[in-house]
Amino acid sequence: MKDIAKRVFDIEIESLQHVAGLIDDEFTKTVNAILSNTGKLIVIGIGKSGLIGKKIAATLASTGTPSFFLHPGEAFHGDLGMVSTNDIVMLISYSGETDEVLRIIPFLKWNKNLVIGVTGNPNSTVAKNSDHHLNVKISREACPLELAPTSSTTAALVMGDALAIALMESRDFKQHDFARFHPGGSLGRKLLIKVKDLMRTDKLPFIEEQASFMNLLLKMSEGRLGMVMVGDATYIKGIVTDGDLRRALLKHPDIATLTVFEIMTQNPIIIDEDEFASHAEQLMLEKKVTTLLVGSAQNRSISGVYQIYNA
Repeated sequence: MKDIAKRVFDIEIESLQHVAGLIDDEFTKTVNAILSNTGKLIVIGIGKSGLIGKKIAATLASTGTPSFFLHPGEAFHGDLGMVSTNDIVMLISYSGETDEVLRIIPFLKWNKNLVIGVTGNPNSTVAKNSDHHLNVKISREACPLELAPTSSTTAALVMGDALAIALMESRDFKQHDFARFHPGGSLGRKLLIKVKDLMRTDKLPFIEEQASFMNLLLKMSEGRLGMVMVGDATYIKGIVTDGDLRRALLKHPDIATLTVFEIMTQNPIIIDEDEFASHAEQLMLEKKVTTLLVGSAQNRSISGVYQIYNA
Protein backbone atom coordinates (compact mmCIF):
# COMPACT_ATOMS: atom_id res chain seq x y z
CA MET A 1 0.00 0.00 0.00
CA LYS A 2 2.86 2.39 0.78
CA ASP A 3 4.41 1.67 -2.61
CA ILE A 4 1.10 2.49 -4.31
CA ALA A 5 0.84 5.76 -2.41
CA LYS A 6 4.40 6.74 -3.33
CA ARG A 7 3.76 5.83 -6.96
CA VAL A 8 0.69 8.11 -7.05
CA PHE A 9 2.71 10.96 -5.56
CA ASP A 10 5.51 10.42 -8.07
CA ILE A 11 3.14 10.37 -11.05
CA GLU A 12 1.29 13.49 -9.96
CA ILE A 13 4.53 15.36 -9.22
CA GLU A 14 5.82 14.35 -12.64
CA SER A 15 2.60 15.68 -14.22
CA LEU A 16 2.82 18.96 -12.33
CA GLN A 17 6.40 19.44 -13.48
CA HIS A 18 5.26 18.78 -17.05
CA VAL A 19 2.46 21.35 -16.80
CA ALA A 20 4.84 23.88 -15.21
CA GLY A 21 6.95 23.58 -18.34
CA LEU A 22 3.92 24.50 -20.46
CA ILE A 23 3.34 27.86 -18.75
CA ASP A 24 3.88 30.62 -21.29
CA ASP A 25 2.86 34.20 -22.04
CA GLU A 26 -0.80 33.17 -22.01
CA PHE A 27 -0.57 32.93 -18.23
CA THR A 28 0.68 36.53 -18.01
CA LYS A 29 -2.03 37.73 -20.41
CA THR A 30 -4.65 35.91 -18.34
CA VAL A 31 -3.47 37.55 -15.12
CA ASN A 32 -3.42 41.00 -16.75
CA ALA A 33 -6.91 40.47 -18.17
CA ILE A 34 -8.29 39.63 -14.74
CA LEU A 35 -6.47 42.56 -13.15
CA SER A 36 -7.91 45.04 -15.66
CA ASN A 37 -11.42 43.62 -15.39
CA THR A 38 -14.09 45.45 -13.40
CA GLY A 39 -16.44 42.50 -13.01
CA LYS A 40 -16.29 39.12 -11.33
CA LEU A 41 -14.44 35.96 -12.30
CA ILE A 42 -16.99 33.17 -12.74
CA VAL A 43 -15.70 29.60 -12.74
CA ILE A 44 -17.64 26.88 -14.59
CA GLY A 45 -17.00 23.14 -14.68
CA ILE A 46 -18.76 19.83 -14.06
CA GLY A 47 -17.86 16.57 -12.36
CA LYS A 48 -14.37 16.47 -10.88
CA SER A 49 -13.48 19.64 -12.81
CA GLY A 50 -16.47 21.30 -11.16
CA LEU A 51 -15.21 20.35 -7.72
CA ILE A 52 -11.81 21.79 -8.57
CA GLY A 53 -13.55 24.88 -9.94
CA LYS A 54 -15.33 25.42 -6.63
CA LYS A 55 -12.02 25.40 -4.80
CA ILE A 56 -10.41 27.76 -7.33
CA ALA A 57 -13.31 30.21 -7.04
CA ALA A 58 -13.13 30.08 -3.25
CA THR A 59 -9.37 30.70 -3.26
CA LEU A 60 -9.71 33.61 -5.66
CA ALA A 61 -12.53 35.17 -3.64
CA SER A 62 -10.54 34.97 -0.41
CA THR A 63 -7.43 36.49 -1.97
CA GLY A 64 -8.87 39.65 -3.49
CA THR A 65 -10.48 38.52 -6.77
CA PRO A 66 -14.30 38.59 -6.62
CA SER A 67 -15.26 35.15 -7.84
CA PHE A 68 -17.90 32.45 -7.59
CA PHE A 69 -18.59 29.00 -9.03
CA LEU A 70 -21.48 28.44 -11.42
CA HIS A 71 -22.69 24.92 -12.24
CA PRO A 72 -23.17 24.60 -16.01
CA GLY A 73 -26.42 22.66 -15.64
CA GLU A 74 -27.93 25.34 -13.42
CA ALA A 75 -26.48 28.03 -15.69
CA PHE A 76 -28.23 26.54 -18.72
CA HIS A 77 -31.53 26.57 -16.85
CA GLY A 78 -31.66 30.19 -15.73
CA ASP A 79 -28.56 30.96 -13.68
CA LEU A 80 -26.83 32.60 -16.65
CA GLY A 81 -28.65 35.68 -15.39
CA MET A 82 -25.84 35.88 -12.82
CA VAL A 83 -23.33 36.56 -15.58
CA SER A 84 -22.85 40.25 -16.38
CA THR A 85 -21.25 41.51 -19.57
CA ASN A 86 -18.16 42.72 -17.72
CA ASP A 87 -17.56 39.36 -16.01
CA ILE A 88 -14.76 37.01 -17.01
CA VAL A 89 -15.73 33.34 -17.28
CA MET A 90 -13.30 30.49 -16.67
CA LEU A 91 -14.29 27.20 -18.29
CA ILE A 92 -12.59 24.11 -16.86
CA SER A 93 -12.69 20.90 -18.91
CA TYR A 94 -9.67 18.67 -19.28
CA SER A 95 -10.83 17.31 -22.63
CA GLY A 96 -12.15 20.68 -23.69
CA GLU A 97 -15.15 18.86 -25.13
CA THR A 98 -17.49 18.49 -22.13
CA ASP A 99 -21.05 18.86 -23.48
CA GLU A 100 -22.45 20.77 -20.51
CA VAL A 101 -19.62 23.30 -20.74
CA LEU A 102 -19.80 23.65 -24.51
CA ARG A 103 -23.49 24.54 -24.30
CA ILE A 104 -22.58 27.69 -22.36
CA ILE A 105 -20.20 29.07 -25.01
CA PRO A 106 -22.85 30.56 -27.39
CA PHE A 107 -24.30 32.62 -24.55
CA LEU A 108 -20.85 33.85 -23.52
CA LYS A 109 -20.17 34.92 -27.11
CA TRP A 110 -23.50 36.72 -27.30
CA ASN A 111 -22.92 38.32 -23.89
CA LYS A 112 -19.40 39.39 -24.96
CA ASN A 113 -17.72 37.81 -21.94
CA LEU A 114 -13.98 37.30 -21.95
CA VAL A 115 -13.39 33.55 -21.66
CA ILE A 116 -10.48 31.74 -20.02
CA GLY A 117 -10.21 28.09 -20.96
CA VAL A 118 -8.42 25.60 -18.72
CA THR A 119 -7.99 22.37 -20.66
CA GLY A 120 -5.47 19.68 -21.49
CA ASN A 121 -6.07 20.09 -25.21
CA PRO A 122 -5.13 23.36 -26.97
CA ASN A 123 -7.02 22.19 -30.07
CA SER A 124 -10.29 21.51 -28.23
CA THR A 125 -13.55 23.39 -28.71
CA VAL A 126 -13.19 25.13 -25.35
CA ALA A 127 -9.62 26.20 -26.10
CA LYS A 128 -10.49 27.51 -29.57
CA ASN A 129 -13.40 29.53 -28.17
CA SER A 130 -11.33 31.05 -25.33
CA ASP A 131 -9.69 34.46 -25.35
CA HIS A 132 -6.95 33.00 -23.18
CA HIS A 133 -6.07 29.33 -22.78
CA LEU A 134 -4.18 27.73 -19.90
CA ASN A 135 -2.76 24.39 -20.93
CA VAL A 136 -2.85 21.75 -18.18
CA LYS A 137 -1.87 18.78 -20.37
CA ILE A 138 -0.48 16.08 -18.08
CA SER A 139 1.96 13.30 -18.85
CA ARG A 140 -0.36 10.63 -17.40
CA GLU A 141 -3.09 10.04 -14.85
CA ALA A 142 -2.19 8.37 -11.56
CA CYS A 143 -5.14 6.03 -12.11
CA PRO A 144 -3.72 2.74 -13.49
CA LEU A 145 -6.69 2.54 -15.88
CA GLU A 146 -6.05 6.10 -17.11
CA LEU A 147 -9.72 6.78 -16.43
CA ALA A 148 -10.25 8.44 -13.05
CA PRO A 149 -9.22 12.12 -13.08
CA THR A 150 -6.24 12.29 -10.75
CA SER A 151 -3.17 14.05 -12.12
CA SER A 152 -5.39 16.12 -14.41
CA THR A 153 -7.51 17.53 -11.59
CA THR A 154 -4.38 18.19 -9.53
CA ALA A 155 -2.89 20.13 -12.43
CA ALA A 156 -6.04 22.24 -12.81
CA LEU A 157 -6.10 22.90 -9.08
CA VAL A 158 -2.47 24.05 -9.01
CA MET A 159 -3.01 26.24 -12.07
CA GLY A 160 -5.85 27.91 -10.17
CA ASP A 161 -3.57 28.39 -7.17
CA ALA A 162 -0.90 29.87 -9.44
CA LEU A 163 -3.42 32.36 -10.80
CA ALA A 164 -4.59 33.31 -7.31
CA ILE A 165 -1.05 33.90 -6.06
CA ALA A 166 -0.04 35.86 -9.15
CA LEU A 167 -3.10 38.07 -8.69
CA MET A 168 -2.41 38.47 -4.97
CA GLU A 169 1.14 39.63 -5.58
CA SER A 170 0.11 41.90 -8.44
CA ARG A 171 -2.47 43.56 -6.20
CA ASP A 172 -0.04 43.75 -3.28
CA PHE A 173 -2.62 41.83 -1.25
CA LYS A 174 -1.42 41.86 2.37
CA GLN A 175 -2.16 39.85 5.50
CA HIS A 176 -4.67 42.39 6.79
CA ASP A 177 -6.55 42.19 3.46
CA PHE A 178 -6.71 38.41 3.78
CA ALA A 179 -7.86 38.70 7.37
CA ARG A 180 -10.79 40.93 6.37
CA PHE A 181 -12.18 38.02 4.37
CA HIS A 182 -11.49 35.53 7.20
CA PRO A 183 -12.73 37.29 10.35
CA GLY A 184 -13.78 34.01 11.95
CA GLY A 185 -10.51 32.19 11.37
CA SER A 186 -7.26 32.17 13.27
CA LEU A 187 -5.75 34.70 10.87
CA GLY A 188 -8.68 37.06 11.39
CA ARG A 189 -8.14 36.76 15.11
CA LYS A 190 -4.45 37.39 14.66
CA LEU A 191 -4.79 40.48 12.49
CA LEU A 192 -8.17 42.02 13.34
CA ILE A 193 -9.13 41.41 16.97
CA LYS A 194 -7.48 43.64 19.55
CA VAL A 195 -7.16 43.33 23.29
CA LYS A 196 -9.73 46.09 23.80
CA ASP A 197 -12.30 44.00 21.90
CA LEU A 198 -12.11 41.18 24.44
CA MET A 199 -10.94 42.68 27.73
CA ARG A 200 -13.15 42.97 30.78
CA THR A 201 -13.79 46.51 32.00
CA ASP A 202 -16.72 46.25 34.42
CA LYS A 203 -16.53 45.64 38.17
CA LEU A 204 -12.78 45.24 38.25
CA PRO A 205 -11.52 44.15 41.69
CA PHE A 206 -9.24 46.68 43.39
CA ILE A 207 -7.92 46.57 46.97
CA GLU A 208 -5.58 48.61 49.17
CA GLU A 209 -2.14 47.23 49.95
CA GLN A 210 -2.74 47.24 53.74
CA ALA A 211 -5.99 45.28 53.47
CA SER A 212 -6.24 42.08 55.48
CA PHE A 213 -6.00 38.58 54.07
CA MET A 214 -9.72 38.04 54.76
CA ASN A 215 -10.70 41.18 52.83
CA LEU A 216 -8.49 39.98 50.01
CA LEU A 217 -10.35 36.67 49.87
CA LEU A 218 -13.70 38.44 49.78
CA LYS A 219 -12.61 40.86 47.06
CA MET A 220 -11.20 38.04 44.93
CA SER A 221 -14.45 36.09 45.22
CA GLU A 222 -16.47 39.15 44.23
CA GLY A 223 -14.30 39.89 41.23
CA ARG A 224 -14.54 36.38 39.73
CA LEU A 225 -11.26 36.88 37.88
CA GLY A 226 -8.97 34.77 40.02
CA MET A 227 -7.00 37.92 40.84
CA VAL A 228 -7.17 41.29 42.59
CA MET A 229 -5.38 44.49 41.64
CA VAL A 230 -3.67 46.48 44.37
CA GLY A 231 -4.29 50.22 44.07
CA ASP A 232 -6.84 51.82 41.77
CA ALA A 233 -7.41 52.40 38.07
CA THR A 234 -5.13 55.45 38.03
CA TYR A 235 -2.15 53.65 39.56
CA ILE A 236 -1.58 49.95 40.10
CA LYS A 237 0.94 48.97 42.77
CA GLY A 238 0.69 45.22 42.24
CA ILE A 239 -1.49 42.19 41.69
CA VAL A 240 -2.50 39.18 43.76
CA THR A 241 -3.56 36.02 41.97
CA ASP A 242 -5.14 32.88 43.35
CA GLY A 243 -1.72 31.27 42.92
CA ASP A 244 -0.22 33.91 45.19
CA LEU A 245 -2.91 33.06 47.74
CA ARG A 246 -2.08 29.35 47.72
CA ARG A 247 1.63 30.02 48.07
CA ALA A 248 0.97 32.42 50.94
CA LEU A 249 -1.10 29.82 52.79
CA LEU A 250 1.72 27.28 52.50
CA LYS A 251 4.38 29.75 53.55
CA HIS A 252 2.45 31.55 56.33
CA PRO A 253 0.22 29.22 58.39
CA ASP A 254 -0.94 32.20 60.49
CA ILE A 255 -2.80 34.30 57.92
CA ALA A 256 -4.35 36.64 60.49
CA THR A 257 -1.35 38.96 60.35
CA LEU A 258 -0.79 38.82 56.59
CA THR A 259 -1.43 41.93 54.48
CA VAL A 260 -1.90 42.29 50.75
CA PHE A 261 1.43 44.07 50.43
CA GLU A 262 3.33 41.03 51.71
CA ILE A 263 2.05 38.64 49.05
CA MET A 264 1.38 40.81 46.01
CA THR A 265 3.44 40.76 42.79
CA GLN A 266 4.76 44.29 42.50
CA ASN A 267 5.44 44.40 38.76
CA PRO A 268 2.46 42.92 36.94
CA ILE A 269 2.48 42.68 33.15
CA ILE A 270 0.53 45.54 31.57
CA ILE A 271 -0.36 45.50 27.87
CA ASP A 272 -1.78 48.27 25.71
CA GLU A 273 -5.42 47.87 24.73
CA ASP A 274 -4.57 48.43 21.03
CA GLU A 275 -2.31 45.38 20.92
CA PHE A 276 -3.66 42.44 18.92
CA ALA A 277 -5.21 39.61 20.89
CA SER A 278 -2.80 37.16 19.31
CA HIS A 279 0.15 39.14 20.72
CA ALA A 280 -1.43 39.14 24.17
CA GLU A 281 -1.93 35.39 24.05
CA GLN A 282 1.63 34.82 22.88
CA LEU A 283 2.85 36.96 25.77
CA MET A 284 0.79 34.89 28.19
CA LEU A 285 2.37 31.70 26.89
CA GLU A 286 5.87 33.14 27.18
CA LYS A 287 5.29 34.45 30.72
CA LYS A 288 3.20 31.42 31.74
CA VAL A 289 0.34 33.56 33.03
CA THR A 290 -3.41 33.56 32.36
CA THR A 291 -4.08 37.23 33.13
CA LEU A 292 -2.77 40.50 31.71
CA LEU A 293 -3.62 43.96 32.95
CA VAL A 294 -4.62 46.35 30.19
CA GLY A 295 -3.56 49.97 30.26
CA SER A 296 -0.37 52.03 30.32
CA ALA A 297 2.78 50.24 31.47
CA GLN A 298 4.50 53.62 31.78
CA ASN A 299 1.88 55.27 33.99
CA ARG A 300 0.66 51.99 35.55
CA SER A 301 -2.93 53.02 34.90
CA ILE A 302 -5.49 50.33 34.13
CA SER A 303 -8.46 50.25 31.78
CA GLY A 304 -9.27 46.53 31.84
CA VAL A 305 -8.21 42.93 32.34
CA TYR A 306 -7.47 40.39 29.60
CA GLN A 307 -7.58 36.67 30.32
CA ILE A 308 -7.21 33.51 28.25
CA TYR A 309 -10.81 32.56 28.91
CA ASN A 310 -12.00 35.99 27.62
CA ALA A 311 -10.70 34.95 24.20
